[in-house]
Amino acid sequence: MDRQGRKGAVSEGTILFERRLPYPIEAVWRALTDPEERALWFGRTTLEARQGGAISMIADGPPMPEEGRAMRGEVLVWDPPHVFEHTWKQALIGDTVVRHELRVESDVTVLKLEHRGLRPRDAQGYIPGQHAYLDRLEAALGHQAVPAWQARYGEVAGLYGPRPSWG
Repeated sequence: MDRQGRKGAVSEGTILFERRLPYPIEAVWRALTDPEERALWFGRTTLEARQGGAISMIADGPPMPEEGRAMRGEVLVWDPPHVFEHTWKQALIGDTVVRHELRVESDVTVLKLEHRGLRPRDAQGYIPGQHAYLDRLEAALGHQAVPAWQARYGEVAGLYGPRPSWG
């Protein structure tokens, strides 16, 4: 509180992506939740596949030491093959929540990804990063070469505004 008794507020940011993937819902679910499949496009992952289970990941790609790319959390929602939500605790950004929702529309699986609780400055860097990871997910699902994260980040970053420094 300042001298006039006013409280400050931290504005939170939410990243939202929706991708239409031409793959069965079960295949997309496995790519999101199976540690071996997730390692192909995101990074090393351990996951207790249940509500209340632990999750930890070390993201491949961002040019920083491993401890900066590491996150841990708890599974909040486990509803195969439709909803996977977990906390995302990372030294770089603090405590946030990531939710993956899957639904079938015609012959595609629609993936809605929401990352909420971010500070706006953190969201700015995470938006192109998440875009790059979703491109990697799609390539892995299609059994194609997964693009290098940093190169893909550089290609899409201009779509979302100024590129942050990775100090």
